[in-house]
Amino acid sequence: MFSGRSSLQFKITKEVHDFPLDCLAWNQTLTCPKNYPTTHKIQDNLLNKTCPDYFRWIHEDLRHWSGTGITRDMVERAKLNAHFRLVILDGKAYLERFRKSIQTRDLFTLWGFQQLLRRYPGRVPDLELIFDCDDRPVFNAKQYFRRPNPGPPPLFKYCSDPWSLDIVLPDWSFWGWPETNQKPWEITLKNIKEGNKRVKWKDRVPYAYWKGNPGVSPIRADLIKCNANHTTHVDWDTRLYFQDWVNESANGYKQSSIEDQCTYRYKIYVEGWAWSVSEKYILACDSPTLYITPHYYTFFSRGMSPLEHFWPIRETDKCKSLKYGVEWGNNHTSKAQEIGETSSRYIEEDVKMDHVYDYMLHLLTEYSKLLKFKPRVPPNAMELCSESMACFADGKWREFMEESLVSYPANTNPCTMPSPYDPSTLKSIIDNKTRAIKQVEMWEDEFWKNHNFN
Repeated sequence: MFSGRSSLQFKITKEVHDFPLDCLAWNQTLTCPKNYPTTHKIQDNLLNKTCPDYFRWIHEDLRHWSGTGITRDMVERAKLNAHFRLVILDGKAYLERFRKSIQTRDLFTLWGFQQLLRRYPGRVPDLELIFDCDDRPVFNAKQYFRRPNPGPPPLFKYCSDPWSLDIVLPDWSFWGWPETNQKPWEITLKNIKEGNKRVKWKDRVPYAYWKGNPGVSPIRADLIKCNANHTTHVDWDTRLYFQDWVNESANGYKQSSIEDQCTYRYKIYVEGWAWSVSEKYILACDSPTLYITPHYYTFFSRGMSPLEHFWPIRETDKCKSLKYGVEWGNNHTSKAQEIGETSSRYIEEDVKMDHVYDYMLHLLTEYSKLLKFKPRVPPNAMELCSESMACFADGKWREFMEESLVSYPANTNPCTMPSPYDPSTLKSIIDNKTRAIKQVEMWEDEFWKNHNFN
């Protein structure tokens, strides 16, 4: 007996070797360590599960190149708006930097790639990709509908929209966002789960809560108008707060702890300049998310459905739409609580770091199959490793890197990639989402027709 573990579990534990940062060797030689495994070995009798359904969108994102493949010319044309080129050869990463990103988005994005290589040594195929760390998608599909054209450039980003070709990958904050004191996702998710236990859902404040920067987009500026108005005595059942990041930074981020914000029955998600990093934090809160009509999608958001994972809110006439959402939830508490728990469970189980890394691995594997050229290291590129990135860092930058460091290879295979959607299934999914949103809008219109409220 080994404290309840099976002999197989014990064997795996005994065979795991820890590979911490070796800054002493790095500082002496300025070369990346050679002792990390180059192949991924697991126990043969360990079963691997099928990936979450949203992984199927990988096939859709790459479908634009399925007939032609990806040429070097296509990749080079993606550089126009990009921040860096990442080359992976024989399990090693090389960086060609084009320009600096906002804050440290590029640094923590590259850190994520490096941790993927450590998690699955020898499994990430040779490839070249171009990455843009800005918010909005770049390449509109309309440009490439007609022939002849040189083919769409494959550009990787954090979000896209239904009219663009940009390929989505997890954003930098999964490994930490020092500028806002948001810890790596694995730690943050654990903290949110603990925060959820502090106040039972029915005992939470029965209003819709949002806290953020309204100055980044007209949609958010319009949302702020839904705050309780003491002049006209209108209460839209919302509690909206301005997040002053400069002040928060100066005062030790005492008012911006994510796990302390799960005390309201309803949370509001609203996009910023594009998608918002806050999406996963809000959805994990056990409170149903009032989801203002989005324009963009992230790698996991396409796996969510209205009335199952969130309550849809009209982008126009937000105040009435939000008030109705709160009214409906307070009058249908069991169903509202179920929506909150379903979204929270989706984030905890399907968007945990294991699946973040598996999504990256599967996407890069499928992408590499399309390349019609042999990847090469540019003359001005530098080799990346965890030591080259973390050993010069300090403060929260170093802290978050150490907290998100993959210290040893995974002892299991990645989840099994699901098959592509067939056209009829994909149409059915989209139609069902549209139908659910229309149903809510009909309920909402009927509600306001019967209530004289201005």
